[in-house]
This record gives sequence, C-alpha cells and structure tokens, in this order.
Amino acid sequence: MNEIRLAVVGVGAFGQNHLRVIKENPRANLAAVVDTDPAKASSAAQAHNCPAFRNVEELTGQVDAAVVATPTSTHAAIACTLLRNGIDVLIEKPIASDTVSAQQILHAAGTDRIVQVGHLERYNSAVLALRKIVTTPLFFEIHRMSAFSARSLDVDVVLDLMIHDIDLVLEMVGQLPNEIRAAGISILSKKVDIANVRLAFATGCVANITASRVSTERIRKMRLFQPGQYVSIDYTRQDGAVFTVSAGQQIGFQTLAVGSKQEPLKLQLDAFLDCLVTRSKPLVGAEEATHTLGVALDILAKIEEHAAIVSNSLG
Repeated sequence: MNEIRLAVVGVGAFGQNHLRVIKENPRANLAAVVDTDPAKASSAAQAHNCPAFRNVEELTGQVDAAVVATPTSTHAAIACTLLRNGIDVLIEKPIASDTVSAQQILHAAGTDRIVQVGHLERYNSAVLALRKIVTTPLFFEIHRMSAFSARSLDVDVVLDLMIHDIDLVLEMVGQLPNEIRAAGISILSKKVDIANVRLAFATGCVANITASRVSTERIRKMRLFQPGQYVSIDYTRQDGAVFTVSAGQQIGFQTLAVGSKQEPLKLQLDAFLDCLVTRSKPLVGAEEATHTLGVALDILAKIEEHAAIVSNSLG
C-alpha cells in the first residue's frame, strides 16, 4: 500500500484540521469527504479536489480508511458501518458517548480492522518526553482551561477537554482508579462547563484534574510528582522542567529533553498510517479509549451526586 486512500467524515471545525494534515502528508491521498450538510461537503470537496458524499455507505471500495470527526453521539453508528464495510477508522475522542456504544465499535472491529482513537495529547512532544522519565507517579496536578466556544456542546467538559488528561493519567499509572470524587457546574451551556476531579489509585497515586471551557485564558499544564522528582510540562508550548532531589538533598534543575516539536495531529496521522500498513495495534486503540470513557462517565456520575447534595443543602 503506497498512497493510502483516506476519507474525512465530518468537515466541521476539527474536520478541517484533519483535511489539512492529510493533504500535507505524502503517504496519504484524500480520496473523499462526507458530511450530512451538502454545502459543507461540496465546499470541502472543491477546496481539496476530491469527491463529496452524503453518507458513509458510499465510501465502500473508495477508501482504505476514514477519519470520523462528527459529533460524539454519531461516532458509534458511523464507525460501525465503516468497519463492517472493511474500512479502518481513526475516531475523534471520545470514542463514543457511552460504553455500550464503545463496545459496539470494539465488536464491529473484530480482530481484522484498525481502530485508533484521537487522544491527541499522546502525540504532544512534551508528553512523549515526559513518558520516557516517568517511574512511579505519586501525584498529578493538571489544569486544562479554554475560553467558551460553541464547538462540542453536545458533550460535557469532562468528555470534551478533561478526557485528554484522564487518558494520560491512566496510561502513566497503569491502572484504573479505585476512588473518584468530583464536582462540576453548568454556566454557559446545558452541560457541565467546569469540573474538578480527584482520582485515587491503589498504588497511592492521586490525580487532581481541573477542566473548564469558560475560562478567560487558555491553560494547558501538568505537574507530576514522583519519588525524588517533580516535573512540570506545558502542553501548548510543548516544553517542560525537571527538578530532581539528590541523595544529599541537593536540588537539580534541567529542562525536559523534548527535542524537535511537531504538530501532534501530524504525528497522530503518521502513527495511524503506520498501523494501516503494518496492521499493528494503535497507541490508543478502542479498548484503551473505552476504559478512559468509562472513567470519564464515572466522573460525570459523581458530579451528579455532588450536585444533588448541593441542591439538598440549599433547600
């Protein structure tokens, strides 16, 4: 397989980013776009000189794989149709809106099809560098704040933003939490717009994560503490700092060895193309993404419990 034929399903705001990186990748051929809005589909098709379709059934035999960048509630139906028609998929995060739908995707993929899920921070250069020095995480402090946007209002901030950090914490700790405490409120939408969660693990590790989509500034930072070491990274700048305490209680400082900084979306696409060629397991497959989704949904349930307590206390 030399030039891999790809389709982008959903050509909204983030779908446009996928169109761009596919067109820039010499290994990929943008073979089709799909959108239920004919005007959007036609505009994207003309801009990128490829056919436009109204539904994914028309892609059978036309493409090797597809990027699913549609609203979360549609992921399962679209991905399952593609997979059953022999088309591998890269699905934007979260994998689905509920774990039943996620399991449907797993079942449709079987053992033959590739399913990669777009937990994009896995390909952040600072995260890749951090992952090389993580030993035994003891405490995480993470903030992910954004200004309000009309995009992704079909899901709560937990599934929209916080899920990136949930994924990273689960991957670095290597297990699911045994305790979840969470609170959140709706401000500008009907969903939860700001949330804080405390995840506790059997190892003793604790992760404190705050996510907001109603902030006055954009913040993307993680602080990680492990035995004898404190590491801070900035997702946006793709850099970090490492503070290490020696046996003599001397504190050493060095910048995180990030190396060349590349656009995570481009690295993610390259990884997906590699999986398509080698038929290897993605860095974030359907199973990992389903675990992350499950924790995110548990967090939302805890937020509802907390909201009920607050409501009762207010009379």
